[in-house]
Amino acid sequence: MINYAIVGTGYFGADLARSLNKIEDAKIVTVYDPENAEPIAKELGSDISNSLDELVERPDVDCVVVASPNYLHREPVVKAAEHGKHVFCEKPIALSYEDCRAMVDACKENNVIFMAGHIMNFFNGVHHAKELISQGTIGKVLYCHAVRTGWEDTQKSISWKKIREKSGGHLYHHIHELDCVQFIMGGLPKQATMMGGNVAHQEKDFGDEDDLIIANLEFDDDRYAVLEWGSAFRWGEHYIMIQGTKGAIKLDLFNCGGTLRVDGKDTHFLIHETQAEDDDRTNIYHGNSIGGMDGAIQYGKPGIRTPLWLATDIDKEMAYLQYIMKGGEVSDEFAKLLTGEAALEAIATADACTRSLNDDRKVKLSEIIGE
Repeated sequence: MINYAIVGTGYFGADLARSLNKIEDAKIVTVYDPENAEPIAKELGSDISNSLDELVERPDVDCVVVASPNYLHREPVVKAAEHGKHVFCEKPIALSYEDCRAMVDACKENNVIFMAGHIMNFFNGVHHAKELISQGTIGKVLYCHAVRTGWEDTQKSISWKKIREKSGGHLYHHIHELDCVQFIMGGLPKQATMMGGNVAHQEKDFGDEDDLIIANLEFDDDRYAVLEWGSAFRWGEHYIMIQGTKGAIKLDLFNCGGTLRVDGKDTHFLIHETQAEDDDRTNIYHGNSIGGMDGAIQYGKPGIRTPLWLATDIDKEMAYLQYIMKGGEVSDEFAKLLTGEAALEAIATADACTRSLNDDRKVKLSEIIGE
């Protein structure tokens, strides 16, 4: 039996807990959340910890799952590692390279697993695209273009996700595409440039994050990437386009489906596990949920369940965590995901982009990582 503790039982943390508790030989033994703990603890039959210290000091906890708001990740991850607990931490694992480095180092020093919640790695379509690239199907990858945009209407209350200090804004909170692009490109870019700002949401009913940002990444060997995020786009899109010397791949998350194009011929594949899940995601973007969409992300609140497509991928992600906790073999694809290194690289580039925007200049990644 692998015993888990959950830090943060809001919208996402609660469904991570439910997913784990469904797995044979996995059990949620305690949860910690000053605001949302009681309902999920009652549902799962787990204890409630009154503090982080109480939670990490429990001898029966094997792994701590951290799903609190983004700015609150460092303390529980470091404390868990120092008490010899393995760690799963939701993305973004931190809002600065400094914090992320401290978390990765703490887990390494205490010889514990540090799995980052980059759930996009568990999408069927992303995995298939990686296989196609590794097989040389589209040749050398020259360029990636990732877009995650939409329009945000006025909300009844300002979510913490809209407060830059708490979420990191679109760049950090929606870091999946950046992580995916860097995996495809084989690591960090040489330098980054970012432009943008809060151009359409300056009223008091909105947060203070930038609602339109465009990042330009320059990799070695004449390879490039452009990524766009924001909630100031009336024509919203969500995709990753991968251009190679022999062909191209489009992972479309808006009109959900994948396409491989080689020699002018298209081959289609699923983004998620089933057509029903791809249709579910498409319907969310095209359905009657305008007020619940925020630049290509759906608002989630405690007590609300994740949609079909996301619930399936959470199950895959948690099943993989359990597999690793039971001593499963780590594949090359997921090696960096289980040490925090992939998350660290994504945060390094995000910090370089942030510095570029603030300083109005290109920023070399060596400035961030100190090499």
